[in-house]
Amino acid sequence: MQKNTTQINLIKPDDWHLHVRNGKALKSVISMTAKQMGRAIIMPNLNPPVTDANGANAYREEIISALPKDSVFKPLMVLYLTDKTTSEVITQAYNAGVVAVKLYPVGATTNSDGGVTNIKNIYRSLETMQKLGMLLLVHGEVTRSEVDIFDREAVFIDEVLAQVTSDFSELKIVFEHITTKNAVDFVRESSDNIAATITPQHLLNNRNDMLVGGIKPHTYCLPVLKRVEHQRGLIEAATSGNPKFFLGTDSAPHAKTDKESSCGCAGVFSAPHAIELYAQAFDQAGAIDKLEGFASKFGADFYGLAHNTSTITLKKQDWVVPASYPFISGDIVPFMAEKTLSWKVV
Repeated sequence: MQKNTTQINLIKPDDWHLHVRNGKALKSVISMTAKQMGRAIIMPNLNPPVTDANGANAYREEIISALPKDSVFKPLMVLYLTDKTTSEVITQAYNAGVVAVKLYPVGATTNSDGGVTNIKNIYRSLETMQKLGMLLLVHGEVTRSEVDIFDREAVFIDEVLAQVTSDFSELKIVFEHITTKNAVDFVRESSDNIAATITPQHLLNNRNDMLVGGIKPHTYCLPVLKRVEHQRGLIEAATSGNPKFFLGTDSAPHAKTDKESSCGCAGVFSAPHAIELYAQAFDQAGAIDKLEGFASKFGADFYGLAHNTSTITLKKQDWVVPASYPFISGDIVPFMAEKTLSWKVV
């Protein structure tokens, strides 16, 4: 990366955790990511979810057909893990080019009702994945009602993830959208097979930003924003240059009417300006020179993929995030809507 006071050049980044939905919603948002990212890990929690190779192939083709004709963006497909996923299904998906399998604890987030009810139910699938070298992507929360929502990630580490990493020492795991210093410490202290993604909202916000002065529904996501000390821990990890931590937006499109309703849909939409958000966070931490590794190198390295060959340029200039974007039959409100950011892709 070349650096001066007003402009930086980066190897084109990748998004290692992205929701684009399907149908009309997909067509509304996919080009936003394709403009900034070379590749993206596509989450499989559709309704119904992507649970086998045929579903993954069909979803890949739907995404590609929704892209602009000149786009070189590449979707990387993921399988949705259930209690009933067999080793044969895992192997077929791997042979079809599916790069990873996603663990959603049942009821943890949007469209996770078909997720895993007990970690032991998927041990045979994990054995197969370990043999194949297929990655496990983890939504790391327990969902028992007696566990405080702010503690669910920490409890998951103690009760589930520590056991899985012990029982499957060669399995490559991405602990997705980590939100706590507990998770940072766990990843740092684990083997090189364990990495983590960090979202822009967890770098730029803490739970005060969501709750003080009235609830802000467009900052509500799962795992939920945590205390400021956890935010500081995430910032330090992201900007440290440690290759175990890399970019994953968890950008999730929900219509404005769904977010501003009794539903309280979980998900923050950051796709249109993802790299600018990360640049904001890194610059505020005095670590803009560390952005390229986090955004463009470390994720590809962990997945065993080559770095992108093209580049993007960010210029230091103030601009205001739009209040909304067109979405299906209404609008979608982006993260940091109507707020000023200091870096812009040019």
